[in-house]
Amino acid sequence: MQKEIIEGFQLSPQQKHLWLLQKSGSSLKYSTQCAVRIEGNLDLKALKIALEQVVSRHEILHTTFHCLPGMSIPLQVVAQRNSDLSWEIKQHLNNLTVEEQEVELNQLFHDAIQQPFDLKKGPLLRASLVPLAPHQYELLLGLPAMNGDAGTLKNLVRELSYSYAACVLDEKLEHEPLQYADIAQWLNELLESENQEASQNYWRQIPFSSLLTLKLPLAHLFSETSDFEPHSLSWILHPELTKKLEILAQKYETSISTFCLACWQILLWRVTEQPDLIVGVAFDGRNYKELEEALGLLTKYLPIIGHFEGHESFNKVLARLDESIQEASEWQESFTWEKLDSSNLSFFPICFEFENLSSKFHVEGVYFTINKQYTCPERFKIKLCCTRLDDSIKATFYYDANIVSAESIQRLSEQFQTVLVSAINQPEAAIAHLEILSPQERQRLLVEFNQTTAPYPYEQCIHQLFEEQVEQTPDNIALVYENQQLTYAELNAQANKIARYLQGLGVKPEVLVGVCITRSLSMLVGLLGILKAGGAYVPLDPSLPTQRLAFVINDTQMPVLLTQKHLAARLPTEGTKIVCLDADWESIVLHDTQNPTSPVTPENLAYVIYTSGSTGKPKGTLIPHRGLVNYLSWCTQAYAVEQGKGSPVHSSIAFDMTITGLFSPLLVGRTVELLPETVGVESLCRSLHENCNYSLVKLTPAQLTLLGQQFSAQEAAGRTQALIIGGENLLAEHIAFWQNAAPDTALINEYGPTETVVGCCVYQVPKGQHHSGVIPIGRPIANTQLYVLDRYLQPMPVGVPGELYIGGLGLARGYLNRPDLTADKFIPDPFSNQPGARLYRTGDLAYHRPDGNLELIGRIDHQVKLRGFRVELGEVEAAVSEHPAVREAVVLAREDRPGDQRLVAYVVPYPRQTLDLLHEYLEPHPNPPLTKEELKGVIPIQARSLLTTNELKAFLKAKLPEYMVPDAFVMLDALPLTLHGKVDRRSLRAPESDRPELDVAYIMPKTELEQTIAAIWQDVLHLETVGIHDNFFDLGGHSLLMLQVHCQLQERLKQNLTAIELFEHPTIARLAKHLSQENIEQPSFDPIRDRVKKQKEALNRKKQLLKEGGKN
Repeated sequence: MQKEIIEGFQLSPQQKHLWLLQKSGSSLKYSTQCAVRIEGNLDLKALKIALEQVVSRHEILHTTFHCLPGMSIPLQVVAQRNSDLSWEIKQHLNNLTVEEQEVELNQLFHDAIQQPFDLKKGPLLRASLVPLAPHQYELLLGLPAMNGDAGTLKNLVRELSYSYAACVLDEKLEHEPLQYADIAQWLNELLESENQEASQNYWRQIPFSSLLTLKLPLAHLFSETSDFEPHSLSWILHPELTKKLEILAQKYETSISTFCLACWQILLWRVTEQPDLIVGVAFDGRNYKELEEALGLLTKYLPIIGHFEGHESFNKVLARLDESIQEASEWQESFTWEKLDSSNLSFFPICFEFENLSSKFHVEGVYFTINKQYTCPERFKIKLCCTRLDDSIKATFYYDANIVSAESIQRLSEQFQTVLVSAINQPEAAIAHLEILSPQERQRLLVEFNQTTAPYPYEQCIHQLFEEQVEQTPDNIALVYENQQLTYAELNAQANKIARYLQGLGVKPEVLVGVCITRSLSMLVGLLGILKAGGAYVPLDPSLPTQRLAFVINDTQMPVLLTQKHLAARLPTEGTKIVCLDADWESIVLHDTQNPTSPVTPENLAYVIYTSGSTGKPKGTLIPHRGLVNYLSWCTQAYAVEQGKGSPVHSSIAFDMTITGLFSPLLVGRTVELLPETVGVESLCRSLHENCNYSLVKLTPAQLTLLGQQFSAQEAAGRTQALIIGGENLLAEHIAFWQNAAPDTALINEYGPTETVVGCCVYQVPKGQHHSGVIPIGRPIANTQLYVLDRYLQPMPVGVPGELYIGGLGLARGYLNRPDLTADKFIPDPFSNQPGARLYRTGDLAYHRPDGNLELIGRIDHQVKLRGFRVELGEVEAAVSEHPAVREAVVLAREDRPGDQRLVAYVVPYPRQTLDLLHEYLEPHPNPPLTKEELKGVIPIQARSLLTTNELKAFLKAKLPEYMVPDAFVMLDALPLTLHGKVDRRSLRAPESDRPELDVAYIMPKTELEQTIAAIWQDVLHLETVGIHDNFFDLGGHSLLMLQVHCQLQERLKQNLTAIELFEHPTIARLAKHLSQENIEQPSFDPIRDRVKKQKEALNRKKQLLKEGGKN
């Protein structure tokens, strides 16, 4: 077979780059096209001849592209024939109005862009002439981007006008043009020359990795799609503003192009809050005089870096940008993607281009004017093209429609227009204060989305509302715990006794009273008693470590603490009066049952709840009655609490989410059912199986999922009127079961930090919607305002993330004993006219959807929500670092599998040699000169052996609540650092699936039952192996994961098994033994019981008959 022989030339660097972007070689999306208005007495025959001569003179206009076998990059081949032109005269449009002609021309222009080119066969220059009127025509010219760019179009029209004049005058053009193949060879040689190393080093030092981290809120800028679908949207700047812009450009010695680019970069900075930005800016590539009139692809996009600080003035940004553009221009010939160490990058996601269409060419009574053009020689995600027209500027946003929606681009376009106008009117303003929102959009975000004013009992406190309800429903059941219950009148009477007792101990407004009581009737009686006395309650979870309880008691300096006798021994008593509601009840019960009086007002404190603190110590949040009353008044109506029978309470009172179910039923005459504390969700599950028509159930997304696993589709409906879900981000998979199985149960996503009283934002999931993704948090509740702001407190546009700020009646007073933190987190409200109005900085990242609903997307700091609890990672890190064998530590919240978030500690222990040396030094000294306290934090004197997971867990359990103890530990020699010396958290790997180092020896499962349990544990805990004596909780398990184990075990073993049994048998060996014993047939005593029962019944009947006979 004869080999194919092709004589061709090497592609230029720009052509090679474009070919690789096109991949298959299709040029449909990458093309260059213009519309030329021709006015005058045109000779049509001469025009066609002139076009053919232009094609003949310029080889690039009849150059095709061919790949030899085995080649991935083609050669450019100059066709042998003298002409390669597609010529067409379109239908006359002279019977249409000017407006109708414009519509038709726009359609023809668009259709021409969609027509593919055959790069291998040609023809590659297309020309279509459209007659419009006598002496008026529109000429459409099109090329593949491989053959030309914007500069090519301008030079092509100039060359056409000269050639047309020569034809009309029967003359010939004298000078020979520079051919593109020669330019390509020169550009390739330039890149390979030795003296280019310095210039290429200039490009290598640019931080291209920042392109990978650039995240515009309206696009996934690095999606895996290989398709490219450019669409566009345009508007025109008013001529008056264009004139002002020209004057400013002259004043600041810059160009209109630089002015527009500065506004584009500032907008990108504002919507991404990324201080260093790279935008690919189009450079013509015709720096040398010899290239000025050249045809062919010479344009390239160069990286222009922008660094932004909010306080900088716009004119200073302009000056620095001018320098950057000048510097890049000097090195432009040496830039090429292929020479960069950036394998993940091949184009700039964000681009900018400036065009000037004001050029006119006049020859022999005929005018040639480019009035429209389209050039796409490079891929992009979003490209802003600013075009200078006669008296105005046209801004065109090109965007990849596979990634960005038209609605998003419409908003971005409006924001750019606002920034541009703002900069024109305030060229020396700080860039943080340039407007990006139109007045209408600003009004919508700040006012319309926050129209929440609603009446509420603003003069009353929570206990007073309860007392009013007691008057209305004294005999209704108010409180139930197991087989005990209290009516409203009884609950009120007992609370009044405690209130009067506490007042006798000096409790009054602003006095803090601790409550450390296991779930029981006494718990709620105690809470109400504190409130009625005028005090504020401080809930303490009895399951917390003693150290943490001691910290809260000491931090609040509480004079009184309500508890129970069996808990009192582990509570510090110094300076605090301990009142045991069981042991001291004989003294309390002597007090009067009437409602006590108190000078408490809505501005006084109702409670203080402690949450995790970033400094390593928990912080107490001060909540006044006013905010609590506003929330409860709203939620009783919004959740229609009165229409159900009340609420089960299964969570700790130290968790502010509990307040909804604990207090709202008491304001409408319904029942609060306190569930046993045995295993949390298990008791809730049992209660829902036994009861129905609850008003509401409050729980976290993880608990909701587990609850769904405990019900069949037939059992779920009617259990409760509403499921109120809060505490962490809600996903569609969390609610899927309940949407299908209980469609009439309201699913409500409630968001609210502790600092804003339980909930401040709510979203009821519409039926049949949200089958995937994140569920919005919705809109503000009554008398609440929510703002999404940047770091300069400027509102962010719809769709753009910022920090969520909360205002209104629900705000906490601040933090106890932390004026510094209070001042930092609670700031003056810049949008309110009310004296003293404040906003709370949540640290949550959120954005407004177009419909006004808010959606959460993460945190700006190291705080996380884990199983409903707010956890400051800094506090956990501080606790881990306190271990004497730990040199440094970092803690992350990871979600390596969807829906399974866990804490992972990365620990760098001290080298063992350091520990051994210190031990040897101190051992001979009975009284060492340096005490442990002096050495702590410098060199540890304990832990000579290797640090184990078990050791760390045991250490942390004495300091932290269970939910704050990391689930996994990764030992490192050193923490990875960024170039700036900070811990590189992104590079910390996921924990390996190996069994952690425990104190017990590994013994593999042997029996079939042990292997079944082990397989389930391995799946739930993401471990490769588990031993039969390993404790589930030491392996990283927690109560919610144990419930997952419970579901899988029941499914596989087909055996009745309660979750409590799993908690009682936390190793595989113990659980397998227990389950085996359960299966052994036990002797039945049922027949004996039946006989005894029948005998008793017969005896009772005889006694009854004898009694009746005696009466007669």
